[in-house]
Amino acid sequence: MDRPTAPVPPPGCPAHQAGGRVPLYGTEFAADPQAYYTYLRHFGPTAPVELAPGVEATLITDYAVALQLLQDSGAFRKDARRWRDLNEGRVPPDSPVAPLLSYRPNAMFSDGAEHLRLRQAITDSMARVDTRKLSRTTEQVSNYLISQFGPRGSADLLGDYAKQLPLFVFNELFGCTADIGDRVVFGITGMFDGVNAEQAVGVMFGAIGELVALKRAKPGDDVPSWLIEHPAKLTDEELVHQIALLLVAGNEPLRNLIGNTLHRLLTHDTYAHQGGLIDEAIDDTLWENPPMQNLAPHYPAGDMEFAGQKVHAGDLLLVSFAAANTGPALTAARQAGSNRAHLAWSAGPHACPSKEPARQITVTAIENLLNKLPDVELAVPTESLTWRPGPFNRGLTVLPAKFTPVQIAHRSAPTRTEAPVRQAPTTTGGRGERAGVWSQFLNWLTR
Repeated sequence: MDRPTAPVPPPGCPAHQAGGRVPLYGTEFAADPQAYYTYLRHFGPTAPVELAPGVEATLITDYAVALQLLQDSGAFRKDARRWRDLNEGRVPPDSPVAPLLSYRPNAMFSDGAEHLRLRQAITDSMARVDTRKLSRTTEQVSNYLISQFGPRGSADLLGDYAKQLPLFVFNELFGCTADIGDRVVFGITGMFDGVNAEQAVGVMFGAIGELVALKRAKPGDDVPSWLIEHPAKLTDEELVHQIALLLVAGNEPLRNLIGNTLHRLLTHDTYAHQGGLIDEAIDDTLWENPPMQNLAPHYPAGDMEFAGQKVHAGDLLLVSFAAANTGPALTAARQAGSNRAHLAWSAGPHACPSKEPARQITVTAIENLLNKLPDVELAVPTESLTWRPGPFNRGLTVLPAKFTPVQIAHRSAPTRTEAPVRQAPTTTGGRGERAGVWSQFLNWLTR
């Protein structure tokens, strides 16, 4: 039987036109990105894509080629000031992808000795996070969030739970006061929801600046204090940008990982009512529906031949973790039992420095939710669920669920091994505003 030799472009994809780039945005891509990745493999290990109108990039869809790029920090650089299209004015100034790709003085956008110095400060500080305290904090936050929607018997497990839990846990790990934590939550939420994003970024950086000043004056048992005392001797500006990186890069992928894993548990009969399979569900999600599907921007240091294609200095190259994970090369490795060989955490010198805490938070959050809501189920048909558009993230817009209504008791007083709870004021920043969600959580802890 004869088979077609050329793949058919996915719905809405203009790439069948001569020289057309495949768009990684819009509702069509969000609805079925794997159809796009299947088509992109037709180009070979790299493919021409458009991240947003007028923003061109080369996407790596092959696992081996992706590893080559991620591990070769000499030929491929992370400093976004090398991005030729941006420097030459070909990227629209109001492009929705520019804020995430533009240079900031942090470990993600640095190379060589500077990267090693900043990265070491981050990895050493994150390694000091106590795993028992992390589990305890995650469970406290989980209980609080469930207490807010539990009596209703219904919830959006994304907006009411997966979206908020990482923010609260990170606020605790970073020793945020009530006022600072409220503004951090406001800033990160605004950045990713696209609501007054510029103002949100300003609020977040202002709050982090105050946090740095606070921890310099009064160090605590928290990540910012450990960064301050690290031998790398970070400046205040460096501290602000590394903390912002950890907060932003930690929250968005974690939100999607919790949400995508819950989606998998609620829509695949294999996992129904079998809490012991949470680890397996997380691994399957990281393989097939990773929280960041395309990212790891790199720039060739010079003109070169790469994966059979000519690339030029300053070209924007991205890795498709989702395409590499599901490509033919990795299918065999996964079937052979290598369940952690995926690229969802990236690889090489810029691999995620916090994958173990992220996994621990995810396991604890999901276990506690299923323990408290044992009969939770999807409240809408699976096919009605929609995914957020965009080239980088992979996350649902909502995840409606229903369950038998529950009441969650308030947390008891702190044990001797726990840090004292920071008192929450009734206003935010002394401006007479209603207390933010972080303040409300701190108040709940002390009731």
